[in-house]
Amino acid sequence: MPWTLNDYPSSMKNLNHVTKKKAIDIANSMIDEGYEEGQAIPIAMEQAKEWRQNAHQDEIDSYEKYGKTIERSEEGKKYESNPERLEEAEHVVAHNNGWAVKSSNAQRASDVFDNKNDAIERAREIAKNKGTSLKIYKQDGSIQENHSY
Repeated sequence: MPWTLNDYPSSMKNLNHVTKKKAIDIANSMIDEGYEEGQAIPIAMEQAKEWRQNAHQDEIDSYEKYGKTIERSEEGKKYESNPERLEEAEHVVAHNNGWAVKSSNAQRASDVFDNKNDAIERAREIAKNKGTSLKIYKQDGSIQENHSY
């Protein structure tokens, strides 16, 4: 059953409201993608805290008001479980005025950074956790580096 703001892991109880909301969304997405709860919860909490530290106040306000966590039932699960997504490589690609981290067949980026090194660091962390590869691209779209974990 997906977590909600009324039913979430006890380890999230001390997070402020918007950080908790973000952590719940991240954890639910990770569970939907095949992660075990024991992996998803600490990763989601860390990512939510990092997002909160780096987000502009407008982004935080908008997320708090319109972010995707809702009080939903069992059938409200947004994604089917996708354990095969764990096999996909992570990519660091140019994105608007920054750098995006995304899985091979993902429709959208999991993270976007202003700084390429921050994107590489995050993509490396994901690739190592998944035991897959990392492809880093140049601004022109050509491959700069390839790593396997």
